[in-house]
Amino acid sequence: MIDINEAKCTGCALCSYVCPHGVIAVENGKARLANVERCIECGACQLNCDQGAIFVTKGTGCLVSIIKEDILKIKEKGCG
Repeated sequence: MIDINEAKCTGCALCSYVCPHGVIAVENGKARLANVERCIECGACQLNCDQGAIFVTKGTGCLVSIIKEDILKIKEKGCG
Protein backbone atom coordinates (compact mmCIF):
# COMPACT_ATOMS: atom_id res chain seq x y z
CA MET A 1 0.00 0.00 0.00
CA ILE A 2 1.21 3.51 -0.83
CA ASP A 3 -0.11 6.82 0.46
CA ILE A 4 0.87 10.41 -0.33
CA ASN A 5 0.31 13.26 2.13
CA GLU A 6 -0.29 16.23 -0.17
CA ALA A 7 0.10 18.70 2.70
CA LYS A 8 3.74 17.63 3.15
CA CYS A 9 4.56 17.32 -0.57
CA THR A 10 6.67 20.12 -2.05
CA GLY A 11 6.42 18.86 -5.63
CA CYS A 12 10.15 18.18 -6.04
CA ALA A 13 9.29 15.12 -8.21
CA LEU A 14 12.14 12.98 -6.88
CA CYS A 15 9.62 10.25 -6.03
CA SER A 16 8.49 10.02 -9.65
CA TYR A 17 12.12 9.81 -10.86
CA VAL A 18 13.08 6.95 -8.53
CA CYS A 19 9.93 4.87 -9.02
CA PRO A 20 10.81 1.91 -11.27
CA HIS A 21 7.25 1.51 -12.56
CA GLY A 22 5.90 5.03 -13.02
CA VAL A 23 3.45 4.85 -10.15
CA ILE A 24 3.80 8.51 -9.15
CA ALA A 25 3.27 11.62 -11.26
CA VAL A 26 3.59 15.26 -10.25
CA GLU A 27 0.79 17.56 -11.33
CA ASN A 28 0.05 21.10 -10.19
CA GLY A 29 3.05 20.99 -7.87
CA LYS A 30 1.98 17.86 -5.95
CA ALA A 31 2.76 14.16 -6.24
CA ARG A 32 -0.18 11.90 -7.01
CA LEU A 33 -0.72 8.21 -7.65
CA ALA A 34 -0.94 7.78 -11.41
CA ASN A 35 -0.62 3.99 -11.76
CA VAL A 36 -1.10 2.56 -8.28
CA GLU A 37 -1.79 -0.92 -9.68
CA ARG A 38 1.82 -1.05 -10.91
CA CYS A 39 3.31 -0.38 -7.45
CA ILE A 40 5.64 -3.16 -6.30
CA GLU A 41 5.93 -1.72 -2.79
CA CYS A 42 9.70 -1.36 -3.02
CA GLY A 43 9.76 1.83 -0.95
CA ALA A 44 12.12 3.81 -3.21
CA CYS A 45 9.75 6.77 -3.24
CA GLN A 46 9.46 6.85 0.55
CA LEU A 47 13.21 6.52 1.07
CA ASN A 48 13.89 9.45 -1.27
CA CYS A 49 11.19 11.81 0.02
CA ASP A 50 12.93 14.33 2.28
CA GLN A 51 9.56 15.77 3.31
CA GLY A 52 8.15 12.48 4.63
CA ALA A 53 5.14 12.89 2.36
CA ILE A 54 5.08 9.27 1.17
CA PHE A 55 4.33 6.18 3.22
CA VAL A 56 4.71 2.68 1.78
CA THR A 57 3.60 -0.42 3.61
CA LYS A 58 6.03 -2.93 2.21
CA GLY A 59 4.35 -6.11 1.12
CA THR A 60 5.06 -8.95 -1.22
CA GLY A 61 4.88 -6.82 -4.37
CA CYS A 62 8.63 -6.44 -4.77
CA LEU A 63 9.24 -10.14 -4.28
CA VAL A 64 6.54 -11.06 -6.79
CA SER A 65 8.07 -8.69 -9.33
CA ILE A 66 11.55 -10.18 -8.84
CA ILE A 67 10.21 -13.71 -9.26
CA LYS A 68 8.29 -12.81 -12.42
CA GLU A 69 10.99 -10.73 -14.10
CA ASP A 70 14.27 -12.29 -12.95
CA ILE A 71 13.40 -15.94 -12.34
CA LEU A 72 10.45 -16.66 -14.64
CA LYS A 73 11.48 -14.04 -17.26
CA ILE A 74 7.93 -12.68 -17.47
CA LYS A 75 7.81 -9.01 -18.40
CA GLU A 76 4.54 -7.37 -17.31
CA LYS A 77 2.77 -5.12 -19.80
CA GLY A 78 3.72 -1.48 -19.44
CA CYS A 79 6.50 -2.06 -16.93
CA GLY A 80 10.12 -1.04 -17.22
